[in-house]
Amino acid sequence: MPKHHYPKVQVSVSSEIGRLRRLLVHSPDSGLGKVVPSKAQDWLFEDIVHLDTIRRKEYDYYTKILLYFLDPEKIRGRLTEVDDERNRRAFYKPGNDEFFRSDKVVELQWLLADILMDHEIKLKLVASVCAIEGCSYDTQKDLQQLSPVDLAKTFISGTMTDDIMLFAPIPNFIFTRDIGIVINNHVLLNKPAKKARTREALLAKYIFFNHPLFQEYQDKIIELADTHHHFLLPREGDDKKVTLEGGDVMVVSKDHVLIGVSERTSLEAAHQAIKLLFEKNLVKKITIIKIPKKRDYMHIDTIFTQIKRNVWILLGNFSRKAVKHEDEDTVQWILENNKKEDKMKIIQFRKKDPGNPEYFDNLEDLLTDISKNDLECTEKVRFLYSGNNEFPFDAREQWTDSCNLLALKEGVVLGYDRNDKTVEAFRANGFNVIHAHELVTALESGVTNPDDLENTLILMPSAELSRARGGFHCMSMPLHREDI
Repeated sequence: MPKHHYPKVQVSVSSEIGRLRRLLVHSPDSGLGKVVPSKAQDWLFEDIVHLDTIRRKEYDYYTKILLYFLDPEKIRGRLTEVDDERNRRAFYKPGNDEFFRSDKVVELQWLLADILMDHEIKLKLVASVCAIEGCSYDTQKDLQQLSPVDLAKTFISGTMTDDIMLFAPIPNFIFTRDIGIVINNHVLLNKPAKKARTREALLAKYIFFNHPLFQEYQDKIIELADTHHHFLLPREGDDKKVTLEGGDVMVVSKDHVLIGVSERTSLEAAHQAIKLLFEKNLVKKITIIKIPKKRDYMHIDTIFTQIKRNVWILLGNFSRKAVKHEDEDTVQWILENNKKEDKMKIIQFRKKDPGNPEYFDNLEDLLTDISKNDLECTEKVRFLYSGNNEFPFDAREQWTDSCNLLALKEGVVLGYDRNDKTVEAFRANGFNVIHAHELVTALESGVTNPDDLENTLILMPSAELSRARGGFHCMSMPLHREDI
């Protein structure tokens, strides 16, 4: 087991906007640079990305801002040093001795390397990975000889230290939200829908069940079981498969969880989650949000996220204010917006009477109810819309994650700099807008204090990151938020 000292950590999330204190991330690894065009969509990427740009000009800003907010002693006063061309990657690469190794901005790859120091865990995980990847017996023996640091890197990138590719990379590992979700003081692990993410789920399971950071929560890790005999069902029985990803789960209050039924999360998984969460008395309400099974949407966090108790951002397609295209007449617009297959369905179950659910007609009604009744907000509930609800910017900017924002604290969120019309909507609603490089400079100089920031959209560089189809909500798995 790891020799490093680990502090006692709190695992607790009861909202989407409470002050963020600890989260799981994964820095872009060499596997992203090995995605080829013919396999990009199989590996759930829309395009090939330029790894060096993602690392040096985009994700590095994400790391800096997270550290300034969550673990400032790791970064403050060291900016010039860590950005020096001769050694800057050492600070950001989890396999390097000079890696920042924060217990608040927690890197999955070093957690994985830690548990691989245990010989028994190492043998089990090597055997498991080799089984699902179809490796030869000789390859299995070769992997067993690697150091924990090199083996962790190989499991994630697919490449051994001599640059031999053994199996496909898992480029989606940067989207840590999808490996699991913290619900109050429990962890719900995922069951990915796509084969490309099977290894991710396996690595995450071993980390949560074996790393000292989570040793006090072993009896609070939830796994969904497959439906009994699901594998005997004909192809139309696929609906009985249990698939769940964290982007489809939102903890909006200590008593209320939202679960999306989408391209990636099945109705059967939602059913099992409702049953387990109610049995464990974790929440009092669970709202199911069924969205079209389209790549455009993928998870519910691609169509809405929360900014403040009374402020949300969402895609107008699922709104009572659905955008009207310039060339549509009124009758055509009404007909188009009432297609059954394109409509969202929202059903809310209550623990005290699950057989008598409540239905919501649209997202605004649901989110207004959450703000007013769950969060006891007395201010007017406001909605910002992707692309400022203007066609074609609404769809274009939703595709590049205008709705997929991460709240560092209430009212202070991270988003991509390329979504210009969405930025206009923020400004029109009284939010300050600041670019990441300007904020980092202000934080380093002491001109700005994270505690003093309010109503702010932080714009992150996004030319390459956005090609991967995931925003900062996707690139984070909060482990601890302060209660609101």
